Amino acid sequence: MARLSRVESQERTRERLVATARELFLRDGYGATSLSDVAETAGYSKGAVYSNFRGKDHLCLAVLDDIRAEQLALLTESVMRDTRIEDRLATFTAWAEAHIGDEAWTTLEVEFLTRARHDDEIRHEITARVAAIREALAQLLEALAQELGASLAMPADQAAMTLLSLGIGIGVQRIADPTVPTAVLTDTLRLVLRMSP
Repeated sequence: MARLSRVESQERTRERLVATARELFLRDGYGATSLSDVAETAGYSKGAVYSNFRGKDHLCLAVLDDIRAEQLALLTESVMRDTRIEDRLATFTAWAEAHIGDEAWTTLEVEFLTRARHDDEIRHEITARVAAIREALAQLLEALAQELGASLAMPADQAAMTLLSLGIGIGVQRIADPTVPTAVLTDTLRLVLRMSP
């Protein structure tokens, strides 16, 4: 077997640390998980964590990036996979029911955001990431509208913010009551796309 280059080895270490931190943060919570826990579980020294991340907050940002990228890929696939718009909306609804309000993910997001409110640098990082998610959603909405030969009911950036905010709100509610339906999100998407309910 060929020996890994230093860059490949560091990338593999980083990926393992993010995967381990993801597992521990989602299972035990952000506050309850130490960098020592992550390092030990991943099979590395605490120094390996610090050689890849400036600290626990930056490791958590990487974990949340990983989760959000995975969910955005699932969402994009759900909306773009089928050819008929009704099938796309049904798949979107299924995605929303399965993922919005995932207790571990939503709790981690809320816990981290609450903790980060006093750190301007981390807040700036979070703001930039959320802006990128809104931009990706806006582009997806514009693509859908173009395919339908319709104009959106509001500017794409406002529609993306509306849908994202609604999804977050529903997600937080579903932590306490998992029976809170996500159908209002699909109904709102229909309104944005100027489709009848």
